[in-house]
Amino acid sequence: MIVLRVVVNALIMAAELVAIIGIAWFGWQYPYAFAAGTALLAFLLGLHLDYARLKHEYPFYFDREQPRYLIGLRALASGDSLLKGLIAGLVALLTFAGNDDGRRLAVAVCFAVAVYAGASLLRRLSISFGAKPARWGFFRLALPLGLVFSCAVAMAAALGYVKVATLVDVGRQMVFDMPSKPTIEQVSDLLFNLKQYIDSVIATLLSTLMPIEWAQVLGLIVSVNVLTGFIVALYALVIAETVRWAERLRP
Repeated sequence: MIVLRVVVNALIMAAELVAIIGIAWFGWQYPYAFAAGTALLAFLLGLHLDYARLKHEYPFYFDREQPRYLIGLRALASGDSLLKGLIAGLVALLTFAGNDDGRRLAVAVCFAVAVYAGASLLRRLSISFGAKPARWGFFRLALPLGLVFSCAVAMAAALGYVKVATLVDVGRQMVFDMPSKPTIEQVSDLLFNLKQYIDSVIATLLSTLMPIEWAQVLGLIVSVNVLTGFIVALYALVIAETVRWAERLRP
């Protein structure tokens, strides 16, 4: 029985890694389909989770246990879910779309690392404290996982896998490389380079107020790349919920 349990655990861990790598690969290879799937996932999760959150928050804001008309909460949850779905799809598209395949591959690897970190954290919270991975992943971990992604991108840039654009590079790209009607790929490449340049400027400005090491750390926290944490959290919670479901079924 012990041997069987070890084998099942190993299979679950292997399946988790394969799923995470598959998600990152899919985003790298098919950014448009990935963005559409991410938008749909955020919308469907929000329909359930946002509604559950609003029902629990209602007594905090109003002097009654339940709203008179639950359909109002459902409409509000639907609107929130639709907005989150659109934002998630746009962030996913801008994260993975582009013509620079080397940069996109590095981003996919960073994305996989962040998803694995998020899924592992959610699983540990579930085992140790009985936390619900879906609710924590959807409402609480977007910012921390965005920071993990931001750190991973910064490390990839330090190792030379992601180019840190200068103001000259960004200006040349805007003036000479961008047509009057740019494609999504061209806009994504430009925005990524612009994000990297803005992050470097922020770190430089902060270094005038504090030691350079602290400035670099604080620059990671306020990086635009942190926004990607929302879609990282979506896939982390799906992976974590699936793993916990499989663990509860094991002999």
